[in-house]
Amino acid sequence: MSRWRRLLLLAATVAGALVTARLGVWQLDRAAQKEALQAAITARAALPVLRGGSALAEAPADAAAQEHRRAQVEGTWLPSLTVHLDNRQMDGRPGFFVLTPLALADGTALLVQRGWRPRDFEDRTRLAPLRTPAGIVTLEGRLARGVARLYAFEGAESGPIRQNLELPSFATETGLRLRPLVLLQTSPADDDLRRDWPLPAVDVHKHYGYAFQWFALCALILCLHVWFRVLRPRWQRRT
Repeated sequence: MSRWRRLLLLAATVAGALVTARLGVWQLDRAAQKEALQAAITARAALPVLRGGSALAEAPADAAAQEHRRAQVEGTWLPSLTVHLDNRQMDGRPGFFVLTPLALADGTALLVQRGWRPRDFEDRTRLAPLRTPAGIVTLEGRLARGVARLYAFEGAESGPIRQNLELPSFATETGLRLRPLVLLQTSPADDDLRRDWPLPAVDVHKHYGYAFQWFALCALILCLHVWFRVLRPRWQRRT
């Protein structure tokens, strides 16, 4: 084998080893991030419950300190502004996250992620009637600073079915004075929605498994190079 081919093979080996090792480290970082997030949720869940809309942050800068905390609020549903976020799964089934604003006593509103419902497999745009009680309701849940996003092409979304929802744009669209938080409802309600919100670290073992695979591939690349370019030629010369 010519010298430049040997150098090219060495460069490819080094590049492959570096890329796979970096991917392994990235998977470990993802696992650590999810474990840290779950630790923060557990720690803040032990704090006293925030009771009443007046206890909630009004400015985005103050919302971070209340993220993952438990809250109890009273208000009136605004069902005409309900939004269904598409392509959300629960137990491997496709469906929607249902979000409805809750009007608070002080004139502001809080967006509530009420639960999950399955998609109509015959017509994905057909939404079954959703039971939403009238009058004042009391809800309990966990606070988040926004709704988890999925990849979507650029462009404003509107209508009852969307891919994503941003609090500032939704506030502008609806004219509501939205609090800079979302309540993930955990209290039961007679609406046939599921509220089995997954924990961030529930799939952390997946990242450790991926990391092992990448590191194993890195080791394999290096071992094959050492065997075919160093050990095997020496063994053949001796025999």
